[in-house]
Amino acid sequence: MPDWLNILLRSIGALAYLFLLTKIIGKRQIKQLTFIEYIVGITIGSIAAFMATEMDGPVFHSLISMGVFAIFPVLMEWVSLKSKVMRDLFEGKSTVLIKEGKIMEDNLKRERLTAEDLMEQLRIKNVFRVADVEFALMETNGELSVLLKSENQPLTAQQLELTVPPAEEGQVVIMDGVIMDEPLATAGYNRRWVRTQLQKAGVALENVFLAQVDKGGELYLDLYDDKIQVPAPQATKLTFATLKKCQADLELFALGTKNETAKQTYQRDAEQLQTIIDQVKPFLIR
Repeated sequence: MPDWLNILLRSIGALAYLFLLTKIIGKRQIKQLTFIEYIVGITIGSIAAFMATEMDGPVFHSLISMGVFAIFPVLMEWVSLKSKVMRDLFEGKSTVLIKEGKIMEDNLKRERLTAEDLMEQLRIKNVFRVADVEFALMETNGELSVLLKSENQPLTAQQLELTVPPAEEGQVVIMDGVIMDEPLATAGYNRRWVRTQLQKAGVALENVFLAQVDKGGELYLDLYDDKIQVPAPQATKLTFATLKKCQADLELFALGTKNETAKQTYQRDAEQLQTIIDQVKPFLIR
C-alpha cells in the first residue's frame, strides 16, 4: 500500500475514533473544560496525530491509548458526582476576589492575577468602578461572576411595578424564499395567510430571505434586496389608537349630555375602558 494512502486511511480512522470518543466524553464548551479535561483533550489530539503519521507501529496501540485517556474524564465526572471532596479536588473551588467593594489581595495572588487582570475582567462585565461591586467571584472555569451593589443594579419592570408583555417565541415561516409549513402551523396560520400578508406588503415570495411571525400576528420581513423598504406592521398600533378614540368619545359624551344617569354611565364606561387600555398597552405598543 502506498504511504500516502496509508496516511489517508489512518487519518480518517483517527478522526472517526476521535468523534466517537468526543460523544462519550460529553458536551462541554471550551471555556467549561476542567484542568483534567483540557489536558486529556491535548493528549488525545497528539496521539491521534501520531497515529495518522506514524506508519511503523500498530494502529491499535494508539486506539487503546486514546480510549484510556477518554474514559478517565468520564470516570472522574462520575466520582465527582458522588463525592464533594473529589469534586473540589478535580474541579477546584470558586475564589472570592471582591467583597463589599474591597479587593481581596491574598485571594488575587492565590489565583495569580494582577490588578490589571481583575480590572480587565470587570470591564468585560461592563463594570468600571470597583466601588460599585458588592461581590465578585472567580468561578472554577475561570469566569468572573459579578454582583453589583443594590443602588448600582439596573431597574427592572417589577421594581417599577410596570406591566410588560411576556416573552414571545417568534416562528420563522419563510426561509430562503420557501414557506416553512411546520412553524407556520405552530403559529396557527396557513400559506394563504402568508401570501395575503406578502401581497399587502407588495413583496414577492422569492425575494424574501427570512420572515418571522410573533404571537400578535405581526410579520417581520427581511428581503434579499436591502434597498427595498418594507412597511412596518401597524395593526396593533391602530388597535390601540381605536381604543383611545373610543375612550375619548365616552368622555365627550359624558360632558355633552345633560342626563345625569347617562353622564354617570358614560363616565363609568370611560374609566373601565381606560383600565383595559392600561392593561393591554404593553402588548399593543412595542
